[in-house]
Amino acid sequence: MPTNEYNFDGLIGPTHNFAGLGVGNVASQSNKHATSNPREAALQGLRKMRLLYDMGIKQAIIPPHERPLMEALWAHDYRGSEKSILEKVSRDNYNLLLSISSASAMWSANAATISPSMDCHNHRLNFTPANLLSQSHRAMETKQTTIFLQTIFSELGCFTFHPALPDDGRLFDEGAANHMRLASSHADKGIEIFVYGRSIKEEAPQPSVYPARQSFEASDIIAKTHLLDAELTITVQQNPKAIDKGVFHNDVIAVSNENVLFYHELAFVDTKAFIEELKKKYKLVSDQPLHLIEIKSSDLSLDEVVASYIFNSQIVTYAKGEMAIVAPERCQEKKIKNILHDILQADNPIKKIYYVPLNESMRNGGGPACLRLRAVLTENESGFLHKGFLLDKKKFGLIESWINKRYRDHLHVDDLKDYELFKESRQALDELTQILNIGSVYAFQKT
Repeated sequence: MPTNEYNFDGLIGPTHNFAGLGVGNVASQSNKHATSNPREAALQGLRKMRLLYDMGIKQAIIPPHERPLMEALWAHDYRGSEKSILEKVSRDNYNLLLSISSASAMWSANAATISPSMDCHNHRLNFTPANLLSQSHRAMETKQTTIFLQTIFSELGCFTFHPALPDDGRLFDEGAANHMRLASSHADKGIEIFVYGRSIKEEAPQPSVYPARQSFEASDIIAKTHLLDAELTITVQQNPKAIDKGVFHNDVIAVSNENVLFYHELAFVDTKAFIEELKKKYKLVSDQPLHLIEIKSSDLSLDEVVASYIFNSQIVTYAKGEMAIVAPERCQEKKIKNILHDILQADNPIKKIYYVPLNESMRNGGGPACLRLRAVLTENESGFLHKGFLLDKKKFGLIESWINKRYRDHLHVDDLKDYELFKESRQALDELTQILNIGSVYAFQKT
């Protein structure tokens, strides 16, 4: 059956800011309290989506979350008018204000883990929203993300929804940023790879500088609830040395697409053993070549990996048998560019490289791959997607005009206490739901 990969990109919101909340995220912390440009941030993300759309990739969006999140302040027992609540929290608990104003929901790679129907025993696409429990400013995203995903994938005859994993002290789930899939093509049964950083198992090594975010226990449960074949699933530990250098998610050091895996030799605790297991399991689903593109530490250090975000590139299939890398603009630095162009000359399906300017997202610690959630869908399944979230030329134009009209071109974290900004943001999000024709998906629209 004809099959396509859809990219659901997080649309950057009107209160995009640099609060520096991401522990272990070097870029986020180094740009703490810098002035952001929400308008340019959103336009940069939209242009990246348009690039993929023009390449023939199926492109969709996940709307911004409401920020500051008033509902979170009510949970902290703030009462009164919305204006007075913002004034009070900015005086009494500035860190809480920053937390409930986080812009990190734009990175939809953390939205969920998705397994396509050809991998699952129930022959349905299975998805689990991430609980993001390792960081409090991110954990509050799950409720709104769940609403979006259940609206997009509402046909229960095709899609199986699993609730986010509970907060029991073990199940730390960061979504697709720690999940990869390898197959002959998107349409074929594949190998699903779950990458974790922590475990309650005593023998599991741990980072010493930054906390690991994904847990083995969460990955294991998701693999089982998605009804995956155990012999076609791999659970592998992220290298704690990489985490301590700022590789807070696997997608900062490894990326896959169909039969290509692009990774650093220090991505995993035992990379050699992982690759051997992958080769054996891949043979169970395919007689086609498996292209393993490994970058050695002698060619690129972990510090250079994090500085360039080379592995946070997207690899996409734009034509039968041909792929492209969509890399951050900063990868045009000579050393990184040479590595990428060596890949073009090698024996693999990658034939093109596109460099995209995503400076605003990159300064917050997210590149091209962070901004998108991938979903492999059969032609029949794609017919049941909510069409409002799918992009076409007309919607690109409407959204671009909306951004230029409703977004500020500079924003400092001190502006987050501004009630006028709060009202502007709500009005903007309400207008976006009308542009997309997706109904009332925000809590403030239902009161």
